[in-house]
Amino acid sequence: MKNQLKELENELFSIFNHLHQNAEISWEEVKTTEFIRMQLEKEGFRTQTFDDCTGVIGEIGEGDLTVAIRADLDALWQEKNGVWQAVHSCGHDAHSTMGLGVVKLLNKIGYKPPGKLKMIFQPAEEKGTGALKMLEKRVLDDVDYLYGVHLRPIQEVRSGYASPAICHGAAQVIQGEIKGLTAHAARPHLGINAIEVGSSLIGAIGNIHVDPQIAASIKMTSFHAGGPNGNIIPDRAEFNLDLRSQNNEVMNQLEYKLTQIAEGIAATYDAEIHLKSDIKLAAAQPDPEAISLMSSAIVDTIGQPFCAPPVITSGGEDFHFYSLMKKDLKSTMLGLGCDLQPGLHHPDMTFQRKDLLTGIEILAKTVIKTFDKALF
Repeated sequence: MKNQLKELENELFSIFNHLHQNAEISWEEVKTTEFIRMQLEKEGFRTQTFDDCTGVIGEIGEGDLTVAIRADLDALWQEKNGVWQAVHSCGHDAHSTMGLGVVKLLNKIGYKPPGKLKMIFQPAEEKGTGALKMLEKRVLDDVDYLYGVHLRPIQEVRSGYASPAICHGAAQVIQGEIKGLTAHAARPHLGINAIEVGSSLIGAIGNIHVDPQIAASIKMTSFHAGGPNGNIIPDRAEFNLDLRSQNNEVMNQLEYKLTQIAEGIAATYDAEIHLKSDIKLAAAQPDPEAISLMSSAIVDTIGQPFCAPPVITSGGEDFHFYSLMKKDLKSTMLGLGCDLQPGLHHPDMTFQRKDLLTGIEILAKTVIKTFDKALF
């Protein structure tokens, strides 16, 4: 397999360069979708696209067992070199390259899946809503095993190593609005100061307690109130809250306690506090069998000493909605070491591109091992 992968190296890096240089943000991955569709059809895959959203599905083979690989498409909107632009600073260009690399490598070695192989190129992971859209489209209905991949920062997994599972935490961004009552600053008793309400909210959420053995946090990440005139009691404020937890149950507790606190503070000040969930991601629930199959593929590819333990990270990923919403799905996500630095979502993020070849080989072997174990 390594020899065939070497023969594909130039083509795969060309694909990566194209995706990297033509980044598109969430729900706008139109050209990316079309590029990947053409690549899939070139390799003999049946394809499916959608009228109301981006993303493309590729299928080959038939049978009762379906093994799927998911890669994400979207970039982030960031300032880079003084210009606001779409930037692939989370590695989704690499993930899509690896997805296509699996397709091309399996074809190169002449592998015919004894069931259905499905490639899911998903939009809008950065919005936390792309996986939910694919579930809505019933893309996962026939899938038995699902594998994902994500580049890992240098602090988690070094180049030359790989992990068979990424245990992302649950994550949620909540948008908030405070409505008070404006007044002259000389007569504060006639107004309801939105800043004072917000200050009380900040203090109260600092006293939210959950099981200390489960990593969790809740904090205000932005707050905007008042205008250019310093002698007016502000009646309105907008804010964002970031919630994190390593499991879904504690996330639900954080959300419930936040709601109770907001209602209490609003009543105390005779103000209004409105909360709306902007992004909500489920915590990982990787399947032991899927982890075992991917571990075996990692060992076959780079050796036992380089198979890292599951990565535990407070970052979020909408990949985990798939297993949360489809209870019988067996899934896990490959954590690929590639000396990524200075970090995910940094506009100048870089990594060892040679490690993409390792990721492709691991994923291809995982597909083969899954069909072999499940069918034979």
